Amino acid sequence: MHISRSLRGRLLLGLAATWFLVVTLLLGMSWQLGKTMVQETNMSHLRYEATLLADEVTQQIELRFQALERLRGSIGATNDEGWISYQLQQNDSLLAWFEGIVVVNREGTVVADWPAIVGRVGLDTTELEYFHMLRGTLRPYVSEPFEGRASGVPMVLVSVPRLTEQGEFDGFVAGILSLDSGGVFSRLAKVRLGENGYAGIATASGKILYHPDRSLINAPVPDKSFNPGLDLARDGWEGDSIGQLLNGQMALQSYAQIWPANWVVGLYMPVQQAQLPLAGFIQQLWWLWVLFALSMLPLLWWMLGRELSPLRHLEKQIGEVGLGYRENVSLATNMQELQQVASTFNRVEEERQLLLGNLQEREAFLDSVLNAAPQGMFVANMNGDITYMNPALLEMLGVSADAPMETWLTQIHNDDIVGAKDLWLHSLRTGNDFVRQLRFLRSDKELLWLDIHARVVTLSQDGHTLGLVGVVKDITERREQEAIQRWEAEHDPLTGLLNRRGFERRLEEAFADFQKTSTPSALLLFDLDHFKPINDEGGHALGDEMLRRIAQVVAWEVRRSDHVARQGGDEFGVLLPSCTLAQAMRIAESLRQSVSEISVTHAGKEYIVTLSIGVTTFDEVDSSVVDVLARADAGSYKAKEHGRDGVVVNMPHDDVMELFDSQK
Repeated sequence: MHISRSLRGRLLLGLAATWFLVVTLLLGMSWQLGKTMVQETNMSHLRYEATLLADEVTQQIELRFQALERLRGSIGATNDEGWISYQLQQNDSLLAWFEGIVVVNREGTVVADWPAIVGRVGLDTTELEYFHMLRGTLRPYVSEPFEGRASGVPMVLVSVPRLTEQGEFDGFVAGILSLDSGGVFSRLAKVRLGENGYAGIATASGKILYHPDRSLINAPVPDKSFNPGLDLARDGWEGDSIGQLLNGQMALQSYAQIWPANWVVGLYMPVQQAQLPLAGFIQQLWWLWVLFALSMLPLLWWMLGRELSPLRHLEKQIGEVGLGYRENVSLATNMQELQQVASTFNRVEEERQLLLGNLQEREAFLDSVLNAAPQGMFVANMNGDITYMNPALLEMLGVSADAPMETWLTQIHNDDIVGAKDLWLHSLRTGNDFVRQLRFLRSDKELLWLDIHARVVTLSQDGHTLGLVGVVKDITERREQEAIQRWEAEHDPLTGLLNRRGFERRLEEAFADFQKTSTPSALLLFDLDHFKPINDEGGHALGDEMLRRIAQVVAWEVRRSDHVARQGGDEFGVLLPSCTLAQAMRIAESLRQSVSEISVTHAGKEYIVTLSIGVTTFDEVDSSVVDVLARADAGSYKAKEHGRDGVVVNMPHDDVMELFDSQK
């Protein structure tokens, strides 16, 4: 059995999940608290180191200023190149601090240097920034970094001004300090801030003086948006921040000022490196918690099994009650919850037995009622499957009780089955009654008309739906009687043709189509010439025989889609849907010819009749079928006036009705 499917397993999984959640929360809080403490500790360390480094570099710069001031005193106020060169040689020990010494007069010309380098004496420095700064401030000054003209090495010039007795500018003494090997930065190279931490120095103007990556020396510092802390430090700020390094990493940063040189020293430690010991500690602690939890699982499993053993006894007794071996359950446990479950089960079981007895009685009564009902009845579930049909319905449909539903569903008429299925599904979804009349073809080929009414059965207490109960009636005889009555209401009993009522309904339908789609239709109206002598001399029976023969001939001559009517007496009409005037005239002439060949005989005398036909078509000027009928009727009268046995076309735009002559 899968562990997650048992209560014991789920409790164990729940305890494990709770344990995991608690440990995760504790370790997460420890991680957040630890990060804050580690950050504060490392920031304090960086702040101390930055201040210490700034003090050391400041001391180095001040010592060099003092050495140059002593050299300035030894040289005096003279510009004698020989004397100055002699004094430079006497102070050769300064080369331990500088790569070279130069002396410049008030005009900005180099008058002496040591060690002597060809081409340096005589150089003009008046255009250089440090000359202007020394002449303007008359104070010691460290120049901006530049590249040596001969060596190409980045360097700075540490300078002190020479003054006259009146305190005026008289040139300067300067020491050349290499940024690659100068002793000023020897301490920074020894700074160790872990694997990736480092120290750097930049000028306030934005040039890098020292960086572990030598290619960055004398390069510009990143802009303000990249590292706001460094930008503030260049303006004289001292403090700590968190910012981005050139490699994209976030780092703890601390800045201090080297005021004599107008430099900024910065210490950088990547945040990831600072948190690495804490991450290792948290990881070790996590695995200790996991190992402890895993070691506790067997013990928890055993304890849960012991605590849940009454549940197994309850399960066993419930099974015995279901099999009829026991009447109720009884547990020897002091767990109140299980005792309540057992008590509830016993009460429910007593009620179930009582209800079961009542249900069996009701089912037996219902079966008797359904089996004895003369009407067809059925029961369906909420999936739409019919689960029961009473004998009356089985006999009505001619199907057996074991016939699958899929088989006899195919016997529903093709024209009715789609609509019936849609309404059936709608009733299942909405709970509305299913009311439908449809045709059903029995196995013996007898076609039935069925009236079906099904209603959803719902429990009144909770609204739960049980299924549907339906009643089926055989309405075949009623439908046939209704069909006969509808036919008789619109047909002439003598000829079988449409009567006036049926003809006018079809005329209205054709006229509506014409108004919607401009479908052309024609109308023929005619009555019989010389029909009265047949009735007077031969009697009504002979007249009726003539009428029946004429009806057969007319129905034979027109199209199957046309409508022929006997409107009363010897008056007839023919509606020709989707027919042009030319086609209507040909059909009218055909009718005239065919009817003229019909005859009846009485007392040795032969009687014949002819047709006076009025022809017209629907037109846009017609407001109703009355206009069309009047026009066709006028044409028929016009044909009689022209000697009968003729066809007259009467259109609304013709001033004179046209007599159609077939002999032309």
